[in-house]
Amino acid sequence: MKVLVATEKPFAAVAVDGIRKVTQEAGYELELLEKYSSKADLLKAVADADALIVRSDKVDAEVMDAAKQLKIVVRAGAGYDNIDLASATAHGVCVENTPGQNSNAVAELVFGMAVMAFRNMYDGTSGRELKGKRLGIHAFGQVGRNVARIAKGFGMEVSALDPYCPDEVMVEAGVKPVHSVEELYKNNDVVSLHIPATDETRGSVGYDLVTLLPKKGLLINTARKEVIDEAGLEKALAERDDLKYVADIRPDIADQLAEKFAGRVFFTPKKMGAQTAEANINAGIAAAKQVVAFLRDGIDKYRVNR
Repeated sequence: MKVLVATEKPFAAVAVDGIRKVTQEAGYELELLEKYSSKADLLKAVADADALIVRSDKVDAEVMDAAKQLKIVVRAGAGYDNIDLASATAHGVCVENTPGQNSNAVAELVFGMAVMAFRNMYDGTSGRELKGKRLGIHAFGQVGRNVARIAKGFGMEVSALDPYCPDEVMVEAGVKPVHSVEELYKNNDVVSLHIPATDETRGSVGYDLVTLLPKKGLLINTARKEVIDEAGLEKALAERDDLKYVADIRPDIADQLAEKFAGRVFFTPKKMGAQTAEANINAGIAAAKQVVAFLRDGIDKYRVNR
């Protein structure tokens, strides 16, 4: 059995060592394709692979067609919109993610950006504190739960909206359940986005929701840029000079927003939520363990396609 790790942005060396240890102990061959420069390189390498581990690399129908022996793809991370699920299912390929492995890293970034925004991007003027402010978490998955945990340390009041999460789970975490998106935005000083990019959510956060935020409201996006209606966001920021937007995903109109709303918007140069040494190691090794569990024992606990 051959396990291919294909990463344009490679795992840390210690993560690769961990992946190698897991796969070799299972008796599998490990091949690394790092910093590849063309899709042709990936298509060639995947031709005889039984398993594929990727990060943000695109795994589309062309890759599936080329991978004649492929049985499983594991995305080392929570999001998996870089993988064509329909094509994978049509080819009989299991797709998994590694939920929770980088959740703390993303959650910590939320508060790094929240403090920066509340302190006016550290421009030397008098800012505000997070203590006593209301935080709304839009989706209460692994990242959202870590955000709630950290928020308690800041002394924030926390509520969350997630139709797929039982109220009792939120209550047990000390979080107030909210049952409408309008209520979430209207009643929180800070809203942190953690929804995936789906047909239902793409472009769902725009003018109508953003303008519901209270005075001096802050919207934080460490999810996906596709969930934002950028034209609506721009209109809201133009009409409400008290609002701020920070994200670790550059909008398509990032330069335009930065020019028009200097001091009120911030974007990391690339998606950085999971970019910590710890998350890198955790997700890579978890992916390797899931590959072995599937190939050896048929376990597909983290399968995201059917």
